[in-house]
Amino acid sequence: QVQLVESGGGLVQPGGSQRLSCVVSGSISNIYAMRWYRQPPGKQRDFLARITNGGITNYADSVKGRFTISRDNAKNTVYLQMNSLKPEDTAVYFCNALPYSSGSYWGQGTQVTVSS
Repeated sequence: QVQLVESGGGLVQPGGSQRLSCVVSGSISNIYAMRWYRQPPGKQRDFLARITNGGITNYADSVKGRFTISRDNAKNTVYLQMNSLKPEDTAVYFCNALPYSSGSYWGQGTQVTVSS
């Protein structure tokens, strides 16, 4: 089992920045990659970014150049640095762990609201 706890959400002004954190615990050695998703109000949950154990990253086109995923293995934490935030970035942001086996694990989510 893997447990994920997100934090760092809140209210931010348009054009501002926010960094989300996801602390990972449990069977960490079984994890192949970590991902961030978001779900705007009334919409589906969408993929944002992924980082593998080897440090390879990839991003959704909607956030490429503005968001950066990173990891601190010593702290068992994955980050999502979000810059140049727009009102349409308002959503609940979720951390996801992809194991070598099937399935995946989700955190509880953290709300990010971009508004003046």
